Amino acid sequence: MTPSKYLATLAGTALMLGGGAHAAQKETLHYLTSADVEPVMILPKPFAPGSDGENAELAELHRIIASASAARMAQAKWDDAHEDPALFDDVLGVKLEVMPATWALLSEVQEEGEVAADVSKNYFDRARPWATDSTLANCDAGKNANPRRSYPSGHSTLSYSVGFVLARLVPEKADVILSRAADYAMSRQVCGVHYPSDTEASHVLATIIGTKLLANPSFVAKMAAARSELRAAHLTHW
Repeated sequence: MTPSKYLATLAGTALMLGGGAHAAQKETLHYLTSADVEPVMILPKPFAPGSDGENAELAELHRIIASASAARMAQAKWDDAHEDPALFDDVLGVKLEVMPATWALLSEVQEEGEVAADVSKNYFDRARPWATDSTLANCDAGKNANPRRSYPSGHSTLSYSVGFVLARLVPEKADVILSRAADYAMSRQVCGVHYPSDTEASHVLATIIGTKLLANPSFVAKMAAARSELRAAHLTHW
């Protein structure tokens, strides 16, 4: 299967909302159940080591990194070092951390995503691209990073899941919020720490997380407080 067909397969799973045997979960999974994020039920296997698909993805990463401008690489490194909902501050024109109800809600989304991504990372145990190809420039150099935490991307799960919820809190800025989520995920490829299929898997997982959260009465109740806060800050009229 070619990378493009593989990514299309991933995208087509975005509305499959889990089921099957329970996966191991951490105590910080508050809203979802382990069945909701069962890896084998929501994500296909990544390309096998040494396969044509993996080699094509590595070649694509080399192309992305070589063609990245200095400004884009600087953005990727900033994104690498900042893993929280503040990634959306610039597009909203406000510091989310000073908005307690909103920050607390989005932090819960992040926490739920971290646990869900961790389950899949452990299940698929995919080597990072730089662990497979030592010639690949990457943002993990010198960090003693775990070489087997590639699929899916935790950073990308954060941006897509928080972006999913934030776009519904501030629908007037949904386009720039979702664009920033995608750009943040792209930074993982520019950084050479994730394959394209890793970040697309995160998009699928985050869509499932967001959909499940918006169907949870306890979570929806907290959204009301966040929306009121955002309305008071003149970020939304909803």
